[in-house]
Amino acid sequence: MQELMRAIYDVVDDHGTRKIAEGASFSSRTLLSQKANPDYGTHKMNVEELDRILMFTKDFRPLHAWAEKYGFALTKKVQPAAIDVHQALGRAAFEFAEVTVETHAAMADGRVDQVERARILKEIAHAEDALSLLKASVKVA
Repeated sequence: MQELMRAIYDVVDDHGTRKIAEGASFSSRTLLSQKANPDYGTHKMNVEELDRILMFTKDFRPLHAWAEKYGFALTKKVQPAAIDVHQALGRAAFEFAEVTVETHAAMADGRVDQVERARILKEIAHAEDALSLLKASVKVA
């Protein structure tokens, strides 16, 4: 937890308590400083406050520190650019059909070998990308 608190402190220190207090709706910069200070035991930051800091600064060091504590590494997900919903739906349906065809072909002999597995997984990745595109397109429709 110390790494997370240190990362929060570094973000607040680097971006400035006054700027963050105003931009992230903290009642005072003194309170923000106390909550961000890992050596100050009586005031603790809550999740909503941390979320406001992350949203305002766009500095995700605390999130990375928290993930690392539990053995994860974060990577930013690239969102596809939205297109017409009908086109996105057609693309998703086509890619799912490709998964179906590839899987049926692989199962013709009752087993899936290494090459067939790779082809199926490639088609699944294409289908996942198409579903992400459909999701992004529906969100802006």
